[in-house]
Amino acid sequence: MGPMTDRPRLLLLDGHSLAYRAFYALPVENFSTTGGQPTNVLYGFAGMLANALRDERPTHVAVAFDVSRRTFRTEAFPEYKAGRARSPAEFGSQLAILDELLAAMSVPAVRVPGYEADDVIATLATQAEGDGFQVLIITGDRDALQLVGENVTVLYFYRTASEMIRYTPALVQEKYGLTPRQYPDFAALRGDPSDNLPGIPGIGEKTAAKWVREFGSLAALVERAGEVKGKAGERLRAALDTVTLNRRLTELVRDLELPVTLGDLRRRPYDLAAFTALLDELEFRNASLRQRLFAADPGGGRPPDADAPARLKGREPAPDELAGWLAASATGLVGLAADWTWERGTGRIDRIALAAPDGRAASFEPSALTGGDERAFAAWLADPGRPKALHDAKALLRVLPEHGWRLGGVAADTAMAAYLLLPGLAAYGIADLAARHLGRRPAADGAAGTMLRAGAVLDLAGRFGAELADTGMDAVLAEVELPLSALLARAERAGIHVDEALLRELEEEFAAGMERAADQAAGIAGRRFNPGSTKQLQEVLFGELGLPRTKKIKSGYSTDLDALTWLATKTGNGLPQVLLRHRDLARLRTTVAGLIREIGADGRVHTAFQQTVAATGRLTSTEPNLQVIPIRTAEGRRIRRAFVPGAGFASLMTADYGQLELRVMAHLSQDPTLLAAFASGEDLHTTMAARVFGVAPDAVTPDRRRKIKAMSYGLAYGLSAFGLAKQLGIAVAEARPLMDAYFERLGGVRDYLDHVVAEARATGYTRTLLGRRRYLPHLSSDNRQRRETAERMALNAPVQGSAADIVKIAMLRVDEALAAGGLRSRLLLQVHDEIVLEVAPGERDRVAELVRERMTTAYPLSVGLEAAIGSGPDWDAAAH
Repeated sequence: MGPMTDRPRLLLLDGHSLAYRAFYALPVENFSTTGGQPTNVLYGFAGMLANALRDERPTHVAVAFDVSRRTFRTEAFPEYKAGRARSPAEFGSQLAILDELLAAMSVPAVRVPGYEADDVIATLATQAEGDGFQVLIITGDRDALQLVGENVTVLYFYRTASEMIRYTPALVQEKYGLTPRQYPDFAALRGDPSDNLPGIPGIGEKTAAKWVREFGSLAALVERAGEVKGKAGERLRAALDTVTLNRRLTELVRDLELPVTLGDLRRRPYDLAAFTALLDELEFRNASLRQRLFAADPGGGRPPDADAPARLKGREPAPDELAGWLAASATGLVGLAADWTWERGTGRIDRIALAAPDGRAASFEPSALTGGDERAFAAWLADPGRPKALHDAKALLRVLPEHGWRLGGVAADTAMAAYLLLPGLAAYGIADLAARHLGRRPAADGAAGTMLRAGAVLDLAGRFGAELADTGMDAVLAEVELPLSALLARAERAGIHVDEALLRELEEEFAAGMERAADQAAGIAGRRFNPGSTKQLQEVLFGELGLPRTKKIKSGYSTDLDALTWLATKTGNGLPQVLLRHRDLARLRTTVAGLIREIGADGRVHTAFQQTVAATGRLTSTEPNLQVIPIRTAEGRRIRRAFVPGAGFASLMTADYGQLELRVMAHLSQDPTLLAAFASGEDLHTTMAARVFGVAPDAVTPDRRRKIKAMSYGLAYGLSAFGLAKQLGIAVAEARPLMDAYFERLGGVRDYLDHVVAEARATGYTRTLLGRRRYLPHLSSDNRQRRETAERMALNAPVQGSAADIVKIAMLRVDEALAAGGLRSRLLLQVHDEIVLEVAPGERDRVAELVRERMTTAYPLSVGLEAAIGSGPDWDAAAH
């Protein structure tokens, strides 16, 4: 970055240039929303813009765009840019949203019909330079080099979206031996294939630059063309009309009438509510990108209304003052925010801030509390009669025992409330919510920032509380999610003990297996290659071995799991099967390495359970993710053997709901066939297959049972005929009549599913048994892909969401019963429909009885609930 001065700095960006750069840098297949909207342009553009705003710190900014392909240049030369392919549909569909993003960031987008973005940039740069600005231009078009001057720098893309060359007059001279003013003369002689401007046959860049240097300008060269000797002179004279036209076309227009003035380009605060809502709609979950974008807001987190910061009369109480502050101000609902650290089972609180309804706020470091202040705060914090609002209460609950404190009276959790009101958002951080709902972003650091966060928590709690009451979800928060936060905090703090030696042995074994698979692959291919490299796989599979080509992707042909599985079944070549084995082992090794990395000083792994990630209400697990350990493979079960009881405990116990989602489906649909199949007490899938195929149960083949099982479970996920075909490895033409036969026998299920979609289309949301909503605005979309994705979500949300609710209720009831019975055994994990407990010596039978009773009575389903319970010396053994 250049030296900072007090002069205004104008940043100009070539919008189409950046957008194309983003489109081709980020594979579109990796960037899209669940509704099917491509986002690679938006994601890449946002990142480049955020970096530019951070690095260049402009006082003024604008993005220039082309309006259409028809400009004054195409009128003068119809072939101008004629060779360029039309933009892909995935590119064009993002441009209107890009305008929304820029508008939310208060960045002007400037267009002038009949002219290109370069002309807009040239005009603004000329105006700004004349007014004493420093000007920075970001582009991938070298024509902009003619604008370079003492006060104008061009940042030209070089190779990647993050590499840029800073062109000053000195660098233009160094690179081309020319002044910026001479650059368009040189460009006219050279021609530009990207713009379809012809050069002079046989004349390269070196000769073109030499001529401009010798004659001073293109005009002088044309006038004295006869002085150029030999073949080069003949070629020049034959192309004079071409280069003269080129010169007209490469000259940028510097005096357009623009719809904006320089004053309009001054940086202004974001429209935070619109900006945050758009990031959520685009499902931008990357924390680094969001942080960079927020950091670039010139509003600096200050709210639009000047009264909001004054509402908080915050300070750090002097010693012995906190007790008095709590007595005077901490009445009614109080917002609480904290700065804390947590890693591998240990943590601490560095700062706490409180915001009271009277507008007063206090901030303090726990380590600084003494005597009466410490006792008063501990009593206030634990008092269930003193209501508190927090953001992500679980995080604080996990760390409080380090300080010897207890938390009571949690009346609101703004992260959980926001999640219930609008599940599926990309982020539920306090900064995101304050921006979206309050139009402000609290500062992140120091005592003032923590107090502002506490104030935002209090304000959000009031707003969300009213909305939850209106939707009837206040009970889900109070009776399920808040108590569950406390339970999960204890489970995360406890962690689960692991056999580190066994994990290291497995890691080595999986690595050795990968080596063997790589050797086998080399033997089949006739040479060594990296099985983890997409590029090398493409070369071997489709180039050297000539195997059938798979789905076309940006880099060639797909080598993903589906592609390799298809190749393994459709060809006689053994390589795809070996590659699948290598990929399985690589995934297992990564899983084991992740577990080893997360072992705490206590020898236990402390996973974090996320309550606000899955839109259906399911819990997810991170750091490490325990839901990715496969249970149906021998290797996956061996990994589970490394999870063992810790010191002072005798065994692990697992309790797993049987066919939970199908039971929920039976309850919701009241389909007679499904209800009868459960009531029969026989194997459900065999009974269902017998009814669908019209045969006796003992005549049901394993293949038919497999097909009906896939169908039944697929119902809970909005399975299509195409999806069923793919899952079973059969043709769509075979899958469709199978689905028809199934629904003919299960008319109640079909009618229920039709009703769910119709009701969601009418109301805009689905509901679980407990009333948890999932909003699906795309059900009425004109875009077929978005609409069909929303329909699949509508089909699975009530079933999966209700199953998730039942598991959460069961966890709470089991935990209550353990405490009520005075038992030391404790709940450690929840993975899918299974809970894992650590059982104290002598408690196994009582715990098993208690778990079975609480799980089977968690919710009164028409077909009842069943739980399979086992115990053993490790997680795998406990599942038998």
